[in-house]
Amino acid sequence: MALHFELVTPSKLVRSEDVHMVVVPGAEGEFGVLEGHAPFMSTVRDGTVQVYKTEGAAPENIEVRGGFAEVGDKGLTVLAEHVED
Repeated sequence: MALHFELVTPSKLVRSEDVHMVVVPGAEGEFGVLEGHAPFMSTVRDGTVQVYKTEGAAPENIEVRGGFAEVGDKGLTVLAEHVED
């Protein structure tokens, strides 16, 4: 089982891949998303998105600034205002 994760900025698609879990810095605290998560929307605060490619793996950290996150039938989409390269 895998979660489809997309990270998008206003100018480009940064990531589109299947992963185990993603932890997002939501406006009211961090939240983790696995496959099958209930539909959900949140604003994203400046912070680190942690991407776990497989169960038990060390996370890949991606710095983001602002935006929105949406969990739906197709997975998790993070619409970030800016992603640090």
